[in-house]
Order: sequence, then structure tokens, then C-alpha cells
Amino acid sequence: MKEQEIRTITIEGITVESRAADSGQMEDTISGYGIVFNSESRVLGGSWYSFTEVIDARALDGVDMSEVVATFNHNFDNILARADAKTLKLTIDAKGLKYEFKAPNTTAGRDLVENIKNGNVKGSSFIFTTEEDRWTYTKDETEPDKREVLKVERLIELGPVVMPAYADTTAAKRSFELSLEKREKPEPTTDFERLEKLYKAHKIKQK
Repeated sequence: MKEQEIRTITIEGITVESRAADSGQMEDTISGYGIVFNSESRVLGGSWYSFTEVIDARALDGVDMSEVVATFNHNFDNILARADAKTLKLTIDAKGLKYEFKAPNTTAGRDLVENIKNGNVKGSSFIFTTEEDRWTYTKDETEPDKREVLKVERLIELGPVVMPAYADTTAAKRSFELSLEKREKPEPTTDFERLEKLYKAHKIKQK
């Protein structure tokens, strides 16, 4: 199984809209963009490599999203909605993947509505695995490289978050290393020295 990755966006924010239900009572509907296409991320990575990332507009084509779950702060104890229960609506448009759900009548749901209205919760985050990506190396070793996620293998979870979580780039790092190894045969040494040397060599060649 491929490793899961976490990404957070704050571009569109999250909104709460009160709507009249069939019963005549008002219900709070929460919506936001979980994924935005072709929008460059903040700089991600580690101590000796860095990159920015974009999600291609066709990355979700054909992806089965029938079991996607919406949670608060990636906490599955704070479940808000799910696609297979018909409580989570997912819509793909030119901008990205939009989610919408009726706030559940739970402590987590009521607290979330209040915090969104107060501006305490602004970001959205999603968990996914990657099937295909592409790397572009910059000429300047002080500048980050670029990763394009061309195909999402699986979208697992999304939803509002209080603070942008640290992006888990472990899987991206593995993809980065494999991409380098395909271009060059590394010298047999420790993994860290081998990859660091290989990375620097590629930067020099780009100049």
C-alpha cells in the first residue's frame, strides 16, 4: 500500500450557510474546497531538499471517492460526514474539489459551526495517496524543485482544520529519490550521503 500524504489549503476558506430544511427548521451547511487545482503550495520538504507542489486539474479523473470521509482536524473520532452515507457531497469544478455537508448535531459539529463563524477555523486539509507524479528540477540549488501530482490513487479523507498541519512529505520524498535514481546511478555509500550528493549533482548540471 502506498504511503498517505497530508496537504492543507487556506485559499478559499470555509463557509457556513443556514438553510431551511423540509421540516422548516434551519440547518447549518458547511462547505469549502478540499483541493485546489494548479495552485502552487508553500515550500515543502526537508533539510537538504525542498519543493513546491501543484495538483493537476485531471488528477482526480476516475478516482473512486465513494468512501471519502469528512472529519475535523483529521480526527476520525470527530467524523462529520461520509460519502457512502450520502451525508457528504463532493463536486469537482474548474477550481478544484469542493465538499459540502450538513453540520451534524454533535458536539464536534456544533462547535465547528461556531468556530467557523468566529473565524477560528479557516483551512481545509486532505489525505491522499499518489499514483503518478512528475518532478522538475531548478537550476538554482537555493530554489525549490517542483512536483506535479498528475494522478491521485486514492482520496481518503478531507475536512476543516484549525491550523495547517505539517505536511507529511515522506511519500513525496521517496518519489523524489526514485526520480533522481532513474536519472543517475548513485555511488554506493550511505543512503543520506548518496541522495544528498546526487541531488547536488543534478543542481549543478542544471546551471
